[in-house]
Amino acid sequence: MMLFGTAGAAVSAPEAVTVRAWKGQWIAVADTPPQGFGVYHFRRDFELALKPEHFVVYVSADNRYQLFVNGVRVAAGPARSDLTRWRYESVDIAPELRAGKNALAAVVWNDGPDRAIAQISSRTGFLLDAQDPANALVATNHEWKGMRDAAYTQLPREHVPGYYALSPNERVDASQYPWGWEQTDFDDSHWSAARQISRGADRDSRDAPNQWMLVGREIPQEELQPEKPLTIRTAEGIAKPDQPSGITIPAHTSASILFDQGYLTTAYPELTVSGGSHAEVNLRYAEALYDVVNGTPSKSNRNEIEGKQFIGVFDTFIADGGASRLYRPLFWRTYRYLRLEIKTADDALTVHSIGGAFTGYPFQKKATFETTPGEANNEIQQMLTIGWRTARLCAHETYMDCPYYEQLQYAGDARIQMLVSVYMTGDTRLMKNGIALLNSSRTAEGATYSRAPSHLQQYIPPFSLWWIGMVHDYWMYADDPAFVREMLPGVHAVLSFFARYQKQNGSLGRLPWWNFVDWVKEWPTGEPPADADGTSAAALDLQLLLAYRWAADLDAALGSGSLAAEYRTAGDQLAATIRKTDWDDTRGLFADQPLHRTWSQQVNTLAVLAHVTQGTEARKVVEQIFSDKALAQSSIYFRAYTNAALREVGLGSKYLSVLDPWRHMMSQGLTTWAEWDGPDVRSDCHAWGASPNFELLHTVAGIDSASPGFHSVRIAPNLGELPGITARMPHPQGEIKVDLKIAGEALKAIVDLPAGTTGVLIWHGKQRELHSGKNAVGL
Repeated sequence: MMLFGTAGAAVSAPEAVTVRAWKGQWIAVADTPPQGFGVYHFRRDFELALKPEHFVVYVSADNRYQLFVNGVRVAAGPARSDLTRWRYESVDIAPELRAGKNALAAVVWNDGPDRAIAQISSRTGFLLDAQDPANALVATNHEWKGMRDAAYTQLPREHVPGYYALSPNERVDASQYPWGWEQTDFDDSHWSAARQISRGADRDSRDAPNQWMLVGREIPQEELQPEKPLTIRTAEGIAKPDQPSGITIPAHTSASILFDQGYLTTAYPELTVSGGSHAEVNLRYAEALYDVVNGTPSKSNRNEIEGKQFIGVFDTFIADGGASRLYRPLFWRTYRYLRLEIKTADDALTVHSIGGAFTGYPFQKKATFETTPGEANNEIQQMLTIGWRTARLCAHETYMDCPYYEQLQYAGDARIQMLVSVYMTGDTRLMKNGIALLNSSRTAEGATYSRAPSHLQQYIPPFSLWWIGMVHDYWMYADDPAFVREMLPGVHAVLSFFARYQKQNGSLGRLPWWNFVDWVKEWPTGEPPADADGTSAAALDLQLLLAYRWAADLDAALGSGSLAAEYRTAGDQLAATIRKTDWDDTRGLFADQPLHRTWSQQVNTLAVLAHVTQGTEARKVVEQIFSDKALAQSSIYFRAYTNAALREVGLGSKYLSVLDPWRHMMSQGLTTWAEWDGPDVRSDCHAWGASPNFELLHTVAGIDSASPGFHSVRIAPNLGELPGITARMPHPQGEIKVDLKIAGEALKAIVDLPAGTTGVLIWHGKQRELHSGKNAVGL
């Protein structure tokens, strides 16, 4: 993991602020609760003389919306953010328009007080405007019509193991649903005129009339792709069907069918049924089935279902007897296993089809890593596939820790996820979005939230330090110095927050809030052990040291030279203090605190990455990290750093040998990386475990940025037992390709670098300069 950077960039003037004059009014359905739960439909019919070539609209809502044009869904959002940067989408709806009558329609919902923790809200509202003033007839105002959909109610939150931060699931009564409401020929004459709340206003507007400070969405719409057909595993109450379609449930029957997607997914479930008036249909979702012993749930092989219990949240659909009723939840769900539970009344119910549409941020995988065909390559490809799926499921409108339980963008998780995105896709838009959202969460004291967006305040001070690491990563891998410069005030504020808690020797005193570093069984709540007075935890001091050095790099290049010098001085003092108080000559390791009571992989990992120990000593420290099982062990999350320490001290050739926790998860049938490796795990999908997807390229192939903006490249491979590899990864100017083969002690390399990019190849202490284009090198 790259920790330091070089070089600089010229300072440019900020762009001029332009404020758009919105014609559209925020609207709501009259006589409905502004903050309460509710699902609402809005419509606007209008005429066009000709089909337009372009017809761009701006659209937003609170909490969320889906927009339809002549019955076709064209957008969903808004991308999650906070009220000071409330997002709107820009959508060209021309492809769905026609000459003559057209209909714009939107479903808007507010999950009320029980909304997901990641969902910010002011009040229920919907907004649409046209880019071209000539098309202002579609702007939201009292000429739009609206209605509250009585079909929807919220279900009580059903218990699932562990912390759960999502909205309640939904119950939909088909007999109350306005079928066809989004179609052009729908009769909305009984709907009421929408109530105007206030006009839309850009973030930079003077005296904005509401709390929604509008900013355009900067990330693309989520991908929507049909999932492969479900497999039927078991059925109760009826004979096991042969396929997930054409299934009839007789009257007065209770039945359940267990479907298996074959892998975990985030998707919109889609169920089409006919008949079955008053039949109750539950769609229940689970990542895995549970072993339950004495009331305690645990997980074993995810492919196995025999003797296991289904524990999971569900949606309910009450059939109305109509033909070909399609039920799709308003928001996507996470599942590998989907159980359909049906209880019919006086009529039989026919399930015409059940499936799903995958959704997620539209990352495109561009990186590859392969060695010679055989067992090792098969294992590597399986790891990459699982890691890629984990990264995809944890990336939507923000990065998220897990899709099933929380959907929150925690800084600690997100930094690792961002590096996976950079190496696998080269797409840094979601990375930039995440950095900006966390920056926007900063308080007057200077600390960021632990996660953003979040309507519930939570602070993890060490995560504010990882946020500075994100900014530094972005500076090195994305060619966007202007954005990095915008983040510098936030970097300064975070370090000012920590400076208030530093003692005279630079070490940290007692910090407020939750000072989580890693999930370690010896560390209650994940906080590292400190001295008896609760101060001087080495792990926190070391993270602060890293942040000082990152900030010094950033300010030296893009900000204040004097601040850069101050940060270097503060970092040097803190490094000397850590060395003096935490190093133990007898153990040859850094203790967790000055009293030398406990020892951990985490602290020694950070000491190596922060260069408090170097050379032969650092190498011995890393050897002990992996050999001394008495140390508190790094979790899957922190192994992203512990495994990176191998490369830091010249032991990168051992990287593939330390991936046993990932191998064990594969043996347990996991199709995504779990929150941690063990039977008591909560989440089966935590992208902080996807670090092999960038470390195979970063450590084994040895590819790294050597200067800001990735303008130069450092390639220092660590092939270990592999006879050779071929790898490629995206770059801001194209693609980096390497073909590396070992011949005895020598390395034969073909390296392709993008235009305008230079680099260096390092092997066993030797190095060769690399130019843009193809380089054939022997070392």
